[in-house]
Amino acid sequence: CSTNLNECMLPLVDFIRTLVKPGEKTAKSYFGARGWTASISGNIFGFTTPLESQDMSWNFNPMAGPWLATHVWDYYDYTRDKQFLKETGYGLIKSSAQFAVDYLWKKPDGTYTAAPSTSPEHGPIDQGTTFVHAVIREILLNAIDASKVLGVDKKERRQWEEVLENLAPYQIGRYGQLMEWSKDIDDPKDEHRHVNHLFGLHPGHTLSPITTPEFAKASKVVLEHRGDGATGWSMGWKLNQWARLHDGNHAYKLYGNLLKNGTLDNLWDTHPPFQIDGNFGGCAGIAEMLVQSQTGEIELLPALPSAWKSGSFKGLKVRGGGEVSAKWKEGRLAEAGLKALVPGSFRIKLPADSANMGIKINQKAVSLPVVDGMLKVELQAGDQLVLMF
Repeated sequence: CSTNLNECMLPLVDFIRTLVKPGEKTAKSYFGARGWTASISGNIFGFTTPLESQDMSWNFNPMAGPWLATHVWDYYDYTRDKQFLKETGYGLIKSSAQFAVDYLWKKPDGTYTAAPSTSPEHGPIDQGTTFVHAVIREILLNAIDASKVLGVDKKERRQWEEVLENLAPYQIGRYGQLMEWSKDIDDPKDEHRHVNHLFGLHPGHTLSPITTPEFAKASKVVLEHRGDGATGWSMGWKLNQWARLHDGNHAYKLYGNLLKNGTLDNLWDTHPPFQIDGNFGGCAGIAEMLVQSQTGEIELLPALPSAWKSGSFKGLKVRGGGEVSAKWKEGRLAEAGLKALVPGSFRIKLPADSANMGIKINQKAVSLPVVDGMLKVELQAGDQLVLMF
């Protein structure tokens, strides 16, 4: 959605809908849970169970369903299509959140943890891996927000909020790293391709330099330990995660590595023979370097590398139903535009040197208050805001 290809999300939503009925049987038969889920290898024929391998280090991923369901909320968050949320999206999100809640184990101390769980394709089976908890956080937050938008399920929302409040927290280990498992067993020399435990940084939004600076710092340690190599799709992930950490030069390095070492001559991502994650990840990473909105505020050029001294973009989208553009010179924002696609309130984080900023709405000069470097503006559908620095 960030690249203004909303129509490409709808086939994914249709696919997710086909998983619900078989996924309900998997949830009940395998885990005694309500709702629906999928596993490591879902497909268009309704396959939602684990595969036949007994190797649970890779074949056990019951949170694949909730992960898929977070994309349903993303579609709403970018489009603010309330009819879609009411008629299609909310049912998928709600039943996925129900599965997540039922899957958790409530420990004697009142803490909820995902037992058993894995950090897919890496390490031991655990009583509560960071990856699984991060996915659960995301789907519960999505379900809470969706129920508020529609004004429904207050009782169930309170349960989601209670579970979220008592879910096992993120932890920082002895190396300053975000811990991957419930015990501090991370190896700083481990350069495994997966960075599952950074799900909350990207594609999730529960880790951020803005909202959780200490955990963001610990996420950076993880990426430094894992290195800048690995498979093409892995470099695509790391590109996005460095962008979320506001490190444009490191994100740019990963982008270069992805093109040079993770892309075939025909531009396919290489993970023999081909995995499209790297292609999508590269495109998404560029968008993340130019604009971000996952924290509820619009950040323009949050991870601009020094190599991109001057430039422009237009047509990228932000959460809340807006389309943005920007121009910059010598690494400094020169002009920014925001078009409201739906009525709404938008918060824009301004650069430090914006005291002499000019503001226009629909080509008319206006004055708007700026509080703590944040501009808040109410726009109607079709309104166009322009900021000149």
